[in-house]
Amino acid sequence: MMSVAAHSAPAGFGSPADIWGHILNDFSNITEPAAFAAFLQVLMIDLVLAGDNAIVVGALAAGLPAEQRKKVILIGVLAALVLRILFALIVTQLLQIVGLIMVGGLLLLWVAWKMWRELRHAGQSAGSEEVHGDENSGLRPAKSFAGAAWAVAIADVSMSLDNVLAVAGAARDHPGILIVGLIFAVALMGLAANIIAKYIERYRWIAYVGLIVIVYVAGKMVYDGWVDPQVGLGTLIA
Repeated sequence: MMSVAAHSAPAGFGSPADIWGHILNDFSNITEPAAFAAFLQVLMIDLVLAGDNAIVVGALAAGLPAEQRKKVILIGVLAALVLRILFALIVTQLLQIVGLIMVGGLLLLWVAWKMWRELRHAGQSAGSEEVHGDENSGLRPAKSFAGAAWAVAIADVSMSLDNVLAVAGAARDHPGILIVGLIFAVALMGLAANIIAKYIERYRWIAYVGLIVIVYVAGKMVYDGWVDPQVGLGTLIA
């Protein structure tokens, strides 16, 4: 059963008091199946996509000298943190517009397809010492600091949008869980992405579980984007 607060939630996160209210409301009802499922989905999405981000950034920086490599990786992490916050503010507003939930679901299906291809066709490439697990990314490292920084920036835009779109889709009816999911994603990128990347490369099934979750969220967004009484395309046709 969908939370009433979800459909009455403002387009953005609101004031700090509103944000805290959303978090308290959702986590006081975390034992409800819908809220608990959304929370688990957000955790899995964040784990998989944070590790994926670290692998890509490390692989792109692998061809640089150690000092420049560390700078590029730091730039990649900081850019990803900022972009996740920016995209979260934008996406949570856009999902209130009729039809855009379906568009977001279709975009997320494309993300899942791209992720599936990467999992199947991963190849050996130069890895960086700073990131464990990026040796199987199949990406060619950049040959200059400027080239690596530019490639990382482009990759960060794509991967940050993927992360926020997936988390927003999973927790659309639970704004408090969405907010905590965003904070968790930021913390993972800053503190534990390297560790997660190592385990994802060692245990590939983790990435496949994450892929299944993303496909489920995308399918649900497409379905809701048609039948939702407030923002579904079906309401326009009806």
